[in-house]
Amino acid sequence: MSKKNIAILTVILAILIDQISKIYIKTHFYLGEEIKVLGMDWFRIHFTENNGMAWGFEFGGKAGKLFLTLFRLVAVSGIVYWLAQTVKNKIHNGVVIAISLILAGAIGNIIDSVFYGVIFNTPGGREVATLFSDEPYGKFFFGKVVDMLYFPIYQGESFTFFNAIFNGADSWISIGVALLFIFHKQAFPKKQEA
Repeated sequence: MSKKNIAILTVILAILIDQISKIYIKTHFYLGEEIKVLGMDWFRIHFTENNGMAWGFEFGGKAGKLFLTLFRLVAVSGIVYWLAQTVKNKIHNGVVIAISLILAGAIGNIIDSVFYGVIFNTPGGREVATLFSDEPYGKFFFGKVVDMLYFPIYQGESFTFFNAIFNGADSWISIGVALLFIFHKQAFPKKQEA
């Protein structure tokens, strides 16, 4: 398989997995609902939403949210260029997959931010959201990012180890960065001296 096809397939599959899981959670779980996966305390599906920054951090209200989304769109353009150059220069498949995963993760969270506000409603209580609602909760560029993966590996009375709740797109970015560390010599080759 060509490097271009590897990149395209990786991006498409990663975005599909991310978006299918988010839409499923949003339309089958009420906000705050949690289940233990296979009865394990350390692996849970916990539905939460945020305005798009890590750990739910927010800055600048609506202007900050718009800035963040526009910044991501610019960053995605740079990642697309980086991926195209990587494919063109026939760099190792591990690097192609790494950059493809980072791109897919960025696109996955952009989709939430740009479109979810106009295609979902915000029900109250123990109701689930409706896809393509007649009464959406927001506007373009002001959607909330869906998070659901929760791994509280250790829970004490006043401390939880790894209390972040994240999604597939976040996972793809983390896996992509880890792969870049593994394949750093191929990703960032030193220029040979003349």
